[in-house]
Amino acid sequence: MEKNNGLQMRWLLISQNLILFGSSMVFPFYVIFIKEVGASFAQFGFSYALFTISSALMHNFAGRLTDRFGKSLFLAISSWGTAFALVFFPAVTTIYQIYILQIIMGIFGAFQKTAEKTLIADITDYKGRGKQIGCYHAWTTLFSGLAVIVAGYAIDLFTLDIIFYAGSLSMFVSGFFALKINDKKYGL
Repeated sequence: MEKNNGLQMRWLLISQNLILFGSSMVFPFYVIFIKEVGASFAQFGFSYALFTISSALMHNFAGRLTDRFGKSLFLAISSWGTAFALVFFPAVTTIYQIYILQIIMGIFGAFQKTAEKTLIADITDYKGRGKQIGCYHAWTTLFSGLAVIVAGYAIDLFTLDIIFYAGSLSMFVSGFFALKINDKKYGL
């Protein structure tokens, strides 16, 4: 891997570790949150479906925009948008509010996933790409696991709401690291 590619991969890794740390703090405990709002498992399934369907509907559009305006920019926007949405979860009182937040997060999730994957392809060298991506995923998976542990203790010490605020903060900070990635080198 070229020296500059290594630096770009480090910025991407820091950014995505923070994103995954934030989302991994929330998601395993999300079912508990849904039950506290008074929703059923069927409503949980529907809310998660809204997330995935809204994301699916945005992927093609996200791909075109990231190619045109830059992948790191959309990583940052998706980080900040998701962070903004997470802050509202503790104030939710109805399942319909959760549905709206899930759609918003699905849209931002499409931009995050598309930009992340294309940046990985751009930054890694064809020769040895598997090893580079394997190392990348080892670190992001480790941070996801640590987040679940931290979230469990945080909920025990404070309240369920704390994970939404902490996850939001982690994602918000992630956006600044995403902007450090120089994707201009890759054809923009």
